[in-house]
Amino acid sequence: MRVETPEIFADLQRKLMTAELRPGTKLKPSELQGFYGCSANTVRDVLLRLSKVGLVEFEMQRGFRVRATTPERRHDVTRFRILLEQEGARLSMLNGGVGWESRLTAAHHKLSHIETQIAGADDVTPYLGLWSDAELEFHETLISSCGSPILRETYSDIYAQFRQQMVGLERDFGSSYFHSIIDEHQAVLDAALARDVEACRTAIYDHLKRNL
Repeated sequence: MRVETPEIFADLQRKLMTAELRPGTKLKPSELQGFYGCSANTVRDVLLRLSKVGLVEFEMQRGFRVRATTPERRHDVTRFRILLEQEGARLSMLNGGVGWESRLTAAHHKLSHIETQIAGADDVTPYLGLWSDAELEFHETLISSCGSPILRETYSDIYAQFRQQMVGLERDFGSSYFHSIIDEHQAVLDAALARDVEACRTAIYDHLKRNL
C-alpha cells in the first residue's frame, strides 16, 4: 500500500523522536521505499527534510544516518528550548485570551491523564510515542498565542531534537520520573493561567534543568 509523503515524514519523525530508530543507524532509501511503498527518491526527499529539522545527518557519498546523541548536544538543545519556551510563554500570557486558557487546560488534562496512567507501569517504552505527542501538544499550546510564527516553527524543530536526544540517551523513564514531571507540568500550567511571567519562567526551567 502506497503511503503519502506527509505520512512518511510523520512516521519517520516519530520513530526518530522516540528512538525506535537508534542514534547512528544508517537510513537507506532503497530499503525504506519497500516499507512505505514509494520511490527511493521520495524517501530521500523526506530524509533531507528531516535533516533540516535536525533529526537526521546527511553526508555526500555516505548517505543518511540517525543523528548521534551526546550529553553535550542534549545540553545545548535543552538550553535553547528553555529560552524559546520561556519567551513564547511570556508572549502568550500577554496576548492569549480565554480560548488560549481553555486549549492549554485541555492539553494539560490529556497529558496529566496519560502520565498518571503510565507512572506505575513496569515498562513505559510502548507508551513513549503517545506521551511524547501529548507533551508536545501541551508545550506547543503554551506558546501558541505568542504571535510569532518563526518562534513557533523553530520551537517545533528544537522540541523534536530535544526529544530525540533525551530518549536516545536511554534515560530512566521509571515511575519516579513521571511522578516528578506531573508536578512540574502542573506548576507550568498554574503559573501560565495566573499570568505570572516569572513563576512560569522558573517552572519551565525547573521542568527541563535535569537535561542540562
